[in-house]
Amino acid sequence: MKFILGEKKNMSQIFDEKGNAHPVTILSAGPVVVTQVKTKEKDGYEAVQIGYGEKKAKNINKAITGHLKGLGNFRFLREFKIEDVKEASGIKVGDKFGLSVFKAGDNITVSSVSKGKGFQGVVKRHGFRGGPRSHGQKHSEREPGSISQGLRTSIRSGMRMAGRMGGDRVTVKNLKVMQIDPQNNVLLLKGAVPGRRGTMVEIRG
Repeated sequence: MKFILGEKKNMSQIFDEKGNAHPVTILSAGPVVVTQVKTKEKDGYEAVQIGYGEKKAKNINKAITGHLKGLGNFRFLREFKIEDVKEASGIKVGDKFGLSVFKAGDNITVSSVSKGKGFQGVVKRHGFRGGPRSHGQKHSEREPGSISQGLRTSIRSGMRMAGRMGGDRVTVKNLKVMQIDPQNNVLLLKGAVPGRRGTMVEIRG
């Protein structure tokens, strides 16, 4: 059972011993504090809730303040379900852990919110080619084309049209851990991680 919360910093590249370049995403991850341990008897499922980051006390409502009970003023709270009950037996509220749970070479899964791109047309959102550029065509280069359904009087559910793009929760699997710096809470993952700089990232082993 390996999991932690982090924050996306930026992208860079590193070189291996053979001189090959590898693109990496730099994350600031941990330390995190266990804020709640859920059990099947009490909550219906096994899970561990952890807190990460700092937030001003005045910006935290009374419900969360009472829930944390002096553990800290966390910016993010996330919970991770536990498949093996035995692994959760030694975890208790107030435990603190960092990047030492991972090691270089591990394949991990990350989840975060992708960049928001606002309202976009079908060419950018769905990859449509647009209308023809021949004579007689006017302002049709990026139009979606016909959306009719013959004798149907309503638009079919799921029709690809213009709309809000981005800002979705995206999960990327099998990202390789290239380097770990537990002292400075820095984690380097091979490849790209969804989101902008400062996006909260869920990391699972």
